[in-house]
Amino acid sequence: MKIIIFGAAGTGKTTLGKSISEKLNWIFFDADDYYWEKTIPPCQTKATFESRNENLKLDFRSSENVIISGSICTWSKFWNTAFDLGVFLRVPKKIRMKRLLNREIELYGEELNTNEVKKEDFKTFLEWAEKYDDERFDGQSISQHKNWIEIMDCSVIELNGNLTNSERQKIILRKIEDYR
Repeated sequence: MKIIIFGAAGTGKTTLGKSISEKLNWIFFDADDYYWEKTIPPCQTKATFESRNENLKLDFRSSENVIISGSICTWSKFWNTAFDLGVFLRVPKKIRMKRLLNREIELYGEELNTNEVKKEDFKTFLEWAEKYDDERFDGQSISQHKNWIEIMDCSVIELNGNLTNSERQKIILRKIEDYR
């Protein structure tokens, strides 16, 4: 079975994907690991469109049971028909932004106050993430994800609200059982 978990930054896509893959002993891929070149610090250089797409496709095809977290709806038409199940996560903006703030503080700590480049990157990232719910935003947005759901060739479940990871897992595991 092939599953994609997508939604705005800060909705818990990676946490959910990892936890389900560990529980089922399935392969997990985070789209960010393909989107960004391996750099120190991370997330400084985008991989080329072709390399990220082809590398993820190669890994995706390598296993029967795969979970991907991330927004890959603009990467290739291949992804429109690649999945058996889509999971669209929605969390209120205020909660998402608080999660992102806490995550960045945990990752970078005092550097967010002392390193001017890191501070500016952080500000830019939060401004980008905040635009997700703006239907007119031309980047990763609610509109983009809704449009993708319309053309995906699989069942998509939408999980709304500030559910715990455990609550989300139960819903998805029940849905997976329906496929067996």
